[in-house]
Amino acid sequence: MFNKVLKVFMVVCLILSTFALTSCKRGERERITVKGSTTVLPIMQKVSEAYMARTNVSITIEGSGSGNGIQALINSTCDIAMSSREMREGELQSASGNGLQVKEIVVAHDMIVPIIHPSNPVTGFTTAQLKAIYDGSITNWKDLGGRDAQIVVLSRDTSSGTYEIWSEKIMNKADVSRGALLQASSGAVISSVANNPLAIGYVGFGYINASVKGTTVDGIEPLLEHGKSGKFPISRGLYLYISENKISADAKKFLDFVLGRNGQKLVQEAGFIPI
Repeated sequence: MFNKVLKVFMVVCLILSTFALTSCKRGERERITVKGSTTVLPIMQKVSEAYMARTNVSITIEGSGSGNGIQALINSTCDIAMSSREMREGELQSASGNGLQVKEIVVAHDMIVPIIHPSNPVTGFTTAQLKAIYDGSITNWKDLGGRDAQIVVLSRDTSSGTYEIWSEKIMNKADVSRGALLQASSGAVISSVANNPLAIGYVGFGYINASVKGTTVDGIEPLLEHGKSGKFPISRGLYLYISENKISADAKKFLDFVLGRNGQKLVQEAGFIPI
């Protein structure tokens, strides 16, 4: 009799243990790690919030700059890298050397827009004037139709993809003046310009708000249609990079959502230009 009771007890314990393990497994949240561009960050934050609300997935996002995000992908410390520039040949070679099969995904269109304080009477610049401001040739607002005061020049740091596009399309690869104040994020540029009537900076289109004034470039206004068509002089794509041979099924489903109708609607709600 005792043996029968013991056997029944052991069977019940086994069933309960199996149920507990299964329930625990079902309760676990799949984790996806995203790192990189602070320009792409608002897009991924908005899309991720909506995706996590409908799935059993946890998405961690870190805005550390395009170069850092790409390096994280190369080192396999993130699932998805955000970038506001294309990967360089050397980065692609490093990824390949680590056994990664890199895929580039365009997630949105963007414009890099010069921004100034709303009280500044200047409304626009030519690309030549922007280069002169950033290489130190023009230092006073009066030379641009503004007040007689020194220009406070704000630039992104060199790990930024936005900095690289600015360097390519405005500076013709020339160095930014040593007097420029380097900012670690697009949000920092917005905050600094909003609090300084003499400042000029540049950010992705989606970051512009009422605290700053976006300006024309070569007479072209920073409008959604001008960014999507590439008419605005400082237009670009925004990218996500993955390793096709290492990405999880859950991360693939997330990317499908980002690129689908609902995800692209959220891209526009974030202030950027859907593909």
